[in-house]
Amino acid sequence: MDKQIMYDFIAHKTAECRLLVVGDVMLDKYYYGEVTRISPEAPVPVTRVTSQQETLGGAANVAHNLARLECQIGIAGFVGDDYHCQSLTDKFTARGIDYKGLITTDRPTTTKLRVIGGHQQMIRLDFEEAEDVTGAFADRLHNFVAARLQEGVDAVIISDYGKGACTAETCQMIIQAANEQGVPVLVDPKGTDWGKYSGADYITPNFKELNAVLPQKIKNQDEAIEQAARFVMDKFGIKQVLATRSEFGMSLVTKDSAKHIPTKAQEVFDVSGAGDTVIGVFALGLAGGLEPEVSAYMANLAASVVVAKLGTYAVSREELLEVLR
Repeated sequence: MDKQIMYDFIAHKTAECRLLVVGDVMLDKYYYGEVTRISPEAPVPVTRVTSQQETLGGAANVAHNLARLECQIGIAGFVGDDYHCQSLTDKFTARGIDYKGLITTDRPTTTKLRVIGGHQQMIRLDFEEAEDVTGAFADRLHNFVAARLQEGVDAVIISDYGKGACTAETCQMIIQAANEQGVPVLVDPKGTDWGKYSGADYITPNFKELNAVLPQKIKNQDEAIEQAARFVMDKFGIKQVLATRSEFGMSLVTKDSAKHIPTKAQEVFDVSGAGDTVIGVFALGLAGGLEPEVSAYMANLAASVVVAKLGTYAVSREELLEVLR
């Protein structure tokens, strides 16, 4: 694989690429601390909080990865009229992410709060309503996406976290509108109803997600992954598959070929957000005119940076250039 092509692209051409991320927008909150005793009130550890952090999560983390690679990025999805939404929009503003596609609803902004004692997650609290978003709120999202596609976009990412944004109606509206404009659509799937992604150019499941839609479980081996990907392409009407396979790297399966890309060997510290990085960087490569295999290789390298970090993390342009060096 010619790393010079990737290096030149990341160094000089990402600013020309226009991408739109649509999906389940979230805020990730972290409380970090140390545990030295058990509570006298109940048999639970007492975490003395020493620091806290709020980061972009879900579809917002995909946008964050793209923003750190310095392309033109927009985000669309649903939020609530609350503090967590304000925190999100402040972060979008600071990172140069266009958030005109955020639709304010009558439900809370999806937020995940984690308490970390040392390097161990102690508890997670979820603030959310995960029912499908339909009716007037969905219509506003559809109208925004259609208008943005008319303005010009080089790739669309559907980031489905099962929190209600990515209904079958919404996914099909996005895919059909993008197909009419000749814009590639990439999907990070959730659940087993992949029929709603029919017509998408790429789907990027991890091994567990891929196994969940198969009639029989498979092992994480090249030939089995290729056969599973072709089953998915045939059954759900999806054009191509980029399957992420943890320590076995990833597999890019198209109509005519299958490429298996080994992972970059290093210590895996936390896989949170790695799938967001993969689909973001892969989509960026496609948006910039790189070949799919080159884009997948670049996404694999970017993920190698992310899994070595604790918590949700977005790879920077400089970090990716350093890996490519």
